[in-house]
Amino acid sequence: MNDHLLTNKENGVLYLTLNRPDRLNAFSPEMMSELEEELIKAKENNDVKVVVLSGAGRSFSAGGDVKTMGNTTPQQIYDHIGRLNDVIRCIKSLEKPVIAAVHGFAAGAAFNLAMACDIVLAAASSKFALSFTQVGLMSDGGGSYFLPKLIGIHRAKECMFNGEPIKAETAKEWGIVNQLFDETEMEASVKTYALKTATGPVRAFGMMKKAMDHSLNASLDEILEEERISQTLLASSEDHQEGVNAFKEKRKPVFSGL
Repeated sequence: MNDHLLTNKENGVLYLTLNRPDRLNAFSPEMMSELEEELIKAKENNDVKVVVLSGAGRSFSAGGDVKTMGNTTPQQIYDHIGRLNDVIRCIKSLEKPVIAAVHGFAAGAAFNLAMACDIVLAAASSKFALSFTQVGLMSDGGGSYFLPKLIGIHRAKECMFNGEPIKAETAKEWGIVNQLFDETEMEASVKTYALKTATGPVRAFGMMKKAMDHSLNASLDEILEEERISQTLLASSEDHQEGVNAFKEKRKPVFSGL
């Protein structure tokens, strides 16, 4: 396991922790490669129901490592963003819920990494910033795709142009963040949320995720047909049968993800 990423699996939840606290978890090639590898393995591992992505130390992540900027070749930049893009694609293609747990700062590409996740939980004291313009760059890692769809194109342009931090409360109001927690209770609250999600029908979650993500660029007819096919598949699943039986027996269902 690479030191730049910590992993822990517990009760169906895979915890992935960005681990460069001395650099505010700024992205490194090793971190991106390890993150991609763990997400690929999570796709094949039926014991993983939910993934939680967080950061060690004082912040979620500062995004790109400013200390290395200006000393890299165009090819190195192209390759680094390619690794980041592969991680983003892994998150979006993983048919399991991916939760971003943000504290401190989520800046630059780390903000975009959080937006790529299905759920964003944040400490009430956290801040989000697309700070690319402060170093003469544009957003990468999917920010130009995710943010306009979340908050509208004019507001997204303003956020990207000025690069000013967005408070967690504002991010929640705009629909970037799902829930806020007191920072002292953040770890326990995220764990409770993730464990509850992990007990749900993960196969259905995966198909919901896929359909909703497709809906951003698909026609109504395309989504109607996708729902029709997916529902037909889910209706023959063990989880559906368990849900029906539990309803009839007036008990809580115990889903297996099958």
